[in-house]
Amino acid sequence: MQILKKNSSITQNAKKAAILSALKVNLKILAAASVSEVLAKLHSNINGLSEETIAESLREHGSNEVTREKKPSLFKQLVNAFVNPFTAILFFLALVSILTDMVFPYFSLFASEPEDFNPLTVIIIFTMVIISGTLRFIQEAKSGDAAAKLLAMITTTCTVMREKEKREIPLDEVVVGDIVHLSAGDMIPADVRIISAKDLFISQSALTGESLPVEKTADICTQNVSLTEYPNIAFMGSNVISGSAIAVVIAVGDHTYFGSMALNVNQAPVETNFTKGVNAVSWVLIRFMMVMVPLVFVINGLTKGDWLAAFLFGISIAVGLTPEMLPMIVTTCLAKGAVSMSKKKTIVKNLNSIQNFGAIDILCTDKTGTITQDKVALEYHWNMQGKDDLHVLRQAYLNSYFQTGYKNLMDLAIIRKTEEEEEQNTALLDLSENYTKIDEIPFDFTRRRLTTVVEDKQGKTQMITKGAVEEMLKICRFVELDGQEVELSENERCRIQQTANDLNDKGFRVLLLAKKNNPSVVGNFGVKDEIDMVLIGYLAFLDPPKESTVPAIRALFAHGVKTKILTGDNDKVTRAICKQVNINYKTMLLGSDLEKMDDTELALAVEKTDVFAKLTPDQKARVVTVLRNNNHIVGFMGDGINDIEAMKAADIGISVDSAVDVAKETADIILLEKDLMVLEEGIVEGRKTYANMIKYIKMTASSNFGNMFSVLAASALLPFLPMMSLHLILLNLIYDLSCTAIPWDNVDEEFILQPKKWDASSVGNFMIWIGPTSSIFDFTTYIFMYFIICPLFVSHGILFNDLPAHFSGTELAHLQDLYIGLFQAGWFVESMWSQTLVIHMIRTPKLPFIQSRASWSLTTLTLLGISVLTIIPFTAIGKALGFVALPAAYFAYLIPCILFYMLLATSLKKAYVRRYGELL
Repeated sequence: MQILKKNSSITQNAKKAAILSALKVNLKILAAASVSEVLAKLHSNINGLSEETIAESLREHGSNEVTREKKPSLFKQLVNAFVNPFTAILFFLALVSILTDMVFPYFSLFASEPEDFNPLTVIIIFTMVIISGTLRFIQEAKSGDAAAKLLAMITTTCTVMREKEKREIPLDEVVVGDIVHLSAGDMIPADVRIISAKDLFISQSALTGESLPVEKTADICTQNVSLTEYPNIAFMGSNVISGSAIAVVIAVGDHTYFGSMALNVNQAPVETNFTKGVNAVSWVLIRFMMVMVPLVFVINGLTKGDWLAAFLFGISIAVGLTPEMLPMIVTTCLAKGAVSMSKKKTIVKNLNSIQNFGAIDILCTDKTGTITQDKVALEYHWNMQGKDDLHVLRQAYLNSYFQTGYKNLMDLAIIRKTEEEEEQNTALLDLSENYTKIDEIPFDFTRRRLTTVVEDKQGKTQMITKGAVEEMLKICRFVELDGQEVELSENERCRIQQTANDLNDKGFRVLLLAKKNNPSVVGNFGVKDEIDMVLIGYLAFLDPPKESTVPAIRALFAHGVKTKILTGDNDKVTRAICKQVNINYKTMLLGSDLEKMDDTELALAVEKTDVFAKLTPDQKARVVTVLRNNNHIVGFMGDGINDIEAMKAADIGISVDSAVDVAKETADIILLEKDLMVLEEGIVEGRKTYANMIKYIKMTASSNFGNMFSVLAASALLPFLPMMSLHLILLNLIYDLSCTAIPWDNVDEEFILQPKKWDASSVGNFMIWIGPTSSIFDFTTYIFMYFIICPLFVSHGILFNDLPAHFSGTELAHLQDLYIGLFQAGWFVESMWSQTLVIHMIRTPKLPFIQSRASWSLTTLTLLGISVLTIIPFTAIGKALGFVALPAAYFAYLIPCILFYMLLATSLKKAYVRRYGELL
């Protein structure tokens, strides 16, 4: 066998590809070989392995362990929570502030004195970082380990032959060459080749998505089939539904099909739309900062001559441009979204996925259980004239109820349908009590039919057989028409076959039902007796669409989300279901079609195709990846191991509470109800979350940029600094605290109708358009404060630059301090009013307060923020900060100034929407 050794130097994808390639070669060889040839190739024998052979197998092929994913250390989790571009800037600013505000004054360095010691800036910055980082750490802590959950599926025991005796051993001790004994309920411990089997049915649903169990036999297979379709190969991760078998292990651990898919759990997820968006926005803001700070430093150094003061003021500009609370606001928005989703029976495992949920424009989903009810139903029990007939249902019930083998979904559907009908039809009552089972001929893969023989209380016996259409036609000589048994003619055979084909085209699985009254031999039936039977009816089964599917798909489409079906099921059933729920199936692509396409061809095809059938797990992931490469934001909803790869490849993985553990651990979102309508609600919530995040980013970035633009101009024109760095930090802190209600703000209905993508360039454009608007009124405030208010109320009409000509000594210093303190207080208050009230202008493209109103919490907090900052200059805190109480005349200027600013901001907002098509 070609078994690959572990090699840490190759990537997970390359390792998986190599494993699958080796598997395909090995399986093709072993499936086509006789039992003796298989045992010889594996150095095994039917009596089991010796201790020496076991050791050799371990050395050559490795142990039966699937690679685990290492859980991030506590240190790494903390680093991930606290380290981002903005906290890095804040840490740097804090370090500078420690030196300039604490170390230099303490040691009287660089003209600093001990009385200049002031730790307040450092305390505020570190408080912001600690609160934001702690919140992120708590919200994003992972509760489980994906690989550990995956391994929990197979941490059990199995029965093997070792040195001529049966032994019960843990699964991880199984080696290549072990002879395994399987029975109903057993998990397949590794990839195995069947040596012998009796009525062996295996569920591969977690691996392939097939809803029905498949029969496995020991027969040689020389056909060129796909990996999971070999009839004599069973795979780790599947389980025995019924029957028994003896098998030999051919692959273990990472080298199994299961193990190759488990590698995807350990891969880092793709960089999602949310991650890309936040990073891009962060760098836009950082680039603005990298331009503004050096400019301010150089201009102040040249105009003021004090390069240390210029450096410190440049640092204050960096503080002013930094949206310090962005990590906290973003996390709060996401956490609020998660809480809202929990009320809608949706568990959010990864906070970042909330915004991705809202951003998706394509939802890829499996068919079974999502579009359909995941419950096979008996839709028709027709007689041979194509009419519902209770006699047909009655006979079908006796066949299904009394058979002792594996009751598949169709048997259960027959029993359920009969129980539903018996209340209205007394002929169906107590059938199980009125009949006794005499004998049965179990279902097998070759015959594809099942026979039971029952006897009623009058001693009449009936032989009842149901099975696949072709096989049933072979054993029937008669057909029941209008209550009469007539010879089954060739024309009648063609009609029956056509009826079955028509039902198949509509998505039904069709069985035929036949009987034979009072068979001559009782108690010794066999396959030889399945002859000369009478066809009595059709049984048509369907996994019907959910009632909510059509309105849900319509609702998703109305919100700009297109639904695409990616299923492993066959094309006929898929086509019929899609037709019922109005999904375009006419350009359906099959897995075999994808194999013939390169990525360029597939990139064109996926845009025109909404339904993909008979896909392997790799092909599902490939479709998702190609869609993402086409600039779509893709969500994938799955519930099996076969969906893991596609879930990892998508921007957001969605699963359900009933999914296999590994699928739930891989998912970002888990639905407690497998319902597309819940998805639509989640998408709406995600868009609200994004809307409120981008509101804060654009508001804050544009406001800060406007303020700093004003500071840049003022620093060049004024003989003193228009605002101290501590003032800027305090202004930003109170503004940001007033913004903490943004996650609970109302969102316009129009905004959530279409998916929104992160666009860093739009943040830059918004800053350039809206930011300088405030600077216009900042300049008028400078003029008003410098030329009118300060001279009028401080210096007896004398301007600041002229004070040395009229005063000297302490009187001059006192007047200069008052002049600067009043000026800085005036701009401090005007900045807060303009920065905060413009929130209501920018949060909606509509007319604020009239067409669209902010939430009461945001309105309350913004008013509270304005009130607090307006009061500060009149308090002892304001005095400590160097402010001077503002005269009443100042407010006679401030109120019309802010009103004009709001009108101008609204006008520019409308112009911006006309230019770029949207505000947020």
